This record gives sequence, C-alpha cells and structure tokens, in this order.
Amino acid sequence: MARPHLRPLTLTSRVVAVVVVLVALAAFLIGTATTLAMQSNLERRLDGDVRDAARFAMGPGRPGPDGDGDGPGDRFGTLKAYFPSTGKGSGTAPTEQDGQSWSASTPLDDAQLAALDALPAARNPQTVDLPGLGSYRVLVTDYPTTSGDAVTVVAGLSRADLHETVERLVQLEVLASLLGVLAAAGAGTWVVRRQLAPLREVAGTAHLVAELPLASGDIEMTERVPDRLTDERTEVGQVGAALNRMLDHVEQSLAERHRSEQQVRQFVADASHELRTPLATIAGYTELARKRPETTGTALDKVETESGRMTALVEDLLLLARLDAGRPLDRADVDLSRLLLEAVDDARVIDRERSWRLSLPEDPIVVAGDEARLHQVVTNLLTNARKYTPAGSTVTVTADPDGFTVHDDGPGFAPDLAPRAFERFTRGDAARTRAGGAGLGLSLVEAIVGAHRGSVTLASAPGDTTITVRLPRA
Repeated sequence: MARPHLRPLTLTSRVVAVVVVLVALAAFLIGTATTLAMQSNLERRLDGDVRDAARFAMGPGRPGPDGDGDGPGDRFGTLKAYFPSTGKGSGTAPTEQDGQSWSASTPLDDAQLAALDALPAARNPQTVDLPGLGSYRVLVTDYPTTSGDAVTVVAGLSRADLHETVERLVQLEVLASLLGVLAAAGAGTWVVRRQLAPLREVAGTAHLVAELPLASGDIEMTERVPDRLTDERTEVGQVGAALNRMLDHVEQSLAERHRSEQQVRQFVADASHELRTPLATIAGYTELARKRPETTGTALDKVETESGRMTALVEDLLLLARLDAGRPLDRADVDLSRLLLEAVDDARVIDRERSWRLSLPEDPIVVAGDEARLHQVVTNLLTNARKYTPAGSTVTVTADPDGFTVHDDGPGFAPDLAPRAFERFTRGDAARTRAGGAGLGLSLVEAIVGAHRGSVTLASAPGDTTITVRLPRA
C-alpha cells in the first residue's frame, strides 16, 4: 500500500514550530519549578503551624492574639489525639462550620485512631492519610506524665488548603502557558514571515529567470536580485549574492554558447566555400579535358594542385576536430632550440626577401610535447610572417626557457581583426582570395599549443607585431 503524499512543511512552519516548542518547554520548566518551590514553602509554613499546635495541645488553653481561647493553628482546624501507655486513645478532628472558622470538632473513629497510633514519634511532622478526613500533616510526640506513665500526643493540620493552593497555581500556570504558546505562535509567524520576505523576493527573481526562453538565440538576462538583498553579512544577502553570481555565469555561458553556435555556422559556411572552389575548379578542368583532349596535361596538373589544396584543408580540419575532441598528443622531450633553428634556416632558404633572425640562449631549451605538432606551430607562424609582411621586413624569433616569440616589423593586424585572429577561417582580406590561404593557420597554432597545456597571445601594432607562445618545460 502506497504511503499518502504528505505536504512538505514550509520554512516558516518549521521555524514557528521550533519557537512554539521552545516556549512550551520553557513554560513547563518554569511552571514546574514554581510549583515545587511554592509547595515546599507552603509545607514549611504548615510544618511550623503543626509544631505550634503540638506545643499547645498538652498545655492549658491560652488566649490567642485576638483574646479568644484558640492557640496557634487552632483556628485553622487542629487535629488532636492522645494515646496513653495504658488504655484506649481518643481524639478530635475539626469540623468547618463556616468558610473561616474551625471551632467545632468531632471525635475520631477507630480507623482514624488506628492510623494515627501506627505513627512513630518523631521530631519532624509526618504526612498521614486518614479515612474520611483526607491528608494531614501531624507531629507525634511522647510526653511523660506526673504519674510516671507516658502519653503520645498527635497534633496536626489538614493539607487540604495546601493542595487547593497548589492546584490553583497549576491551573494558572497551564492557562498562562497556553496563552504564551498561542502568543508565541502568532508573533513568531508574523516575525518569521516578515524576515523571510526578502528570501521570497530572491525566489521571485529566480522564477522570473526560469520563465525566460533560454533554448536558443542571443539571450539577455537583465533580472537580478536588488543590491539591498546582496549584503553577504546576512544569510539572505549570501543567497542573493550567490544567485546574482550564478545568473552572471549563466548569462556568460549562454553568450558563449550563442557565439559558439555562430562560429559553427560560420565554420560550416567557410569550409563549404573552401571546398566548393577547388571542386568547381576540378570539375571545370575535367570538363575541359573531355572536350579538348589536347589540354589534358594542363587539366591534370590543375586537378592535382586543387586536390592537394583540398587534402591540406581537410587534414587541417581533421586535426582541429581531434584537438577539440581532446585526443592526446605524443608526449616526449622536444629540443625546442633545434626545432627553431631548423625552421628559421628553412625560412631563409625559401624567402630571401626578408631578414630572418634567431636568438637562442646558450643552454638548449627542452619542452614536453609532440615534436611534429610543435614544428607545425613554428612553421605556421613563420609562414604567416612571410605572407603578411612586405619585402624587406625583419622577422625575429626569440627563445627562452618558457617558450618563444615571433616578432615582425610589418603593418600588423587590423584593429578589428586582432581580437579574433585565432578564430577559424579568419583572414585579413575581406574577399576570399586564394593567396591568403584558408585562414586556419593561427587556429591550428592555438589548438596545438592548448593541447600542450600552453598558451599563445598576440600583441599587434603597426611596425610591431609579436606572437608569444608559452609551453610547459620538460
């Protein structure tokens, strides 16, 4: 049998319940302590009256403070009993005639006398339950007589007034406790709801954000928790500040996702264009060779060139895809000094129109990585420097234990191009010219260096362009 679904308690209900329980517990403890203290005090006073009554039980009657014949305690109804050493005991119990006096008395019956006779003599009063009379506080004393015999005198006072006083006190305490609990519940509910109002406002902000369409598109999240609810010195402020930080992070993540989606669309469009052009060229020359057999040689050369171009582009795209997927690269100690020296020597042979300089420290620089991919990084950077600097420019490669830099004194990157220089298919020419390449060189550099847990940065100004590559040491 399935359990019934219980409605969860709200924070307000739980806090108020705790407050009510604490108030009820405090009232119970205070009431109990008060009752016990009052009962103990009344019993001490009653014992004092019992002792006074016992002193006057054996002596002759004396005038009381009001001139009557009642001794201390008599007017409150003194029980008296006498038990001689020989013979039968006797005694009287007070009888209330009106609401204030106990002047009349009635003889004690045998059962009552037997209960009193069973009590031992003691210095302190004792409690005894008498049949038909109720609970009494009595003092039992042995007195010698002139004839040499002893008589046991029992004097006592009823505990009825004490019981009645304690019962009334308990009733008042219960009533006061109930009123206190109800007041605590009402006041606690009002106070807690007032204190939790800022938290409900924070939750309202979260609900507004949850209703926004976040599935796609450029998302703008303007909803934030007000500054007055973000003071981290308070618990509500900590929640509000944490929610604002989370919303900032979500907004940045959504903006990054939108930017990535746009990049993917642009990437697909650019890749399609880069592949469509050589394919169109191959199709054109194939058609030309079919119609004019004498151009077959030229057509095959062109087909081979465009096939090589497409192969290189596809290989670059596959490499980027592998790096994006986190495919591990080979890890070995790579002599970066030798790698830079060979790359600069190759550049000097290929391009004699520019001045190629290399600065290496005396000790070899060894880094951990994939030598083939690091060689591709250096080659791409030097190729870019050769393509985008005029003849007569100076390209300087400087190595240090943390990596290397490539500096040239060419015109540099355009201001609007520098921030996205490492994006894929980014080229300096607005038109898609064939001389500029596919625009994947710096993208590959960043991807390969990132796969090595390194970093690459660009600083460009007219006549001063520097690309810095940082690699982990071996």
